[in-house]
Amino acid sequence: MAKKDKSHVSETPATQLLKAHKVPFTELVYDYVEHGGSGESSRQLGLDEHLVVKTLIMQDQDAKPLIILMHGDCTVSTKNLAREIGAKSVQPCPPEVANRHSGYLVGGTSPFATRRAMPVFIEASILDLPRITINGGRRGYLLQIDPQVCVQLLNARPVHCALAK
Repeated sequence: MAKKDKSHVSETPATQLLKAHKVPFTELVYDYVEHGGSGESSRQLGLDEHLVVKTLIMQDQDAKPLIILMHGDCTVSTKNLAREIGAKSVQPCPPEVANRHSGYLVGGTSPFATRRAMPVFIEASILDLPRITINGGRRGYLLQIDPQVCVQLLNARPVHCALAK
């Protein structure tokens, strides 16, 4: 039996959107581990976890969803995020709710081509990096892109809410 070719992954809504906008990206495939997060993907791929960007689906006090893009080696200060975006409070969505809003499975959430349009916020220091690694819309599938694409295609608004893990 032939071995599965891991160098090619079928298109996702995220890669279709990036291709439609002629955004160059590099595909990276790794063995997805439940609850492994950015630590596991960066370990398998030999990447600095600071350059791996997590896509987190959160909600405000009115249960309105939003996306926050955060360094893999940091956590989100929900208090600081709420203050910066003018919300009373912000909290992570339960996984099944996040899946419904994004159209992706938690662990494979891309900020690109989500099922529901949501405001996108990005930790400001991510925009200073030359390239980032971000989910491509499937578990075990990451894309390397210029972080400015997040501002250009998603209208991502810079915020300061990172906490060291």
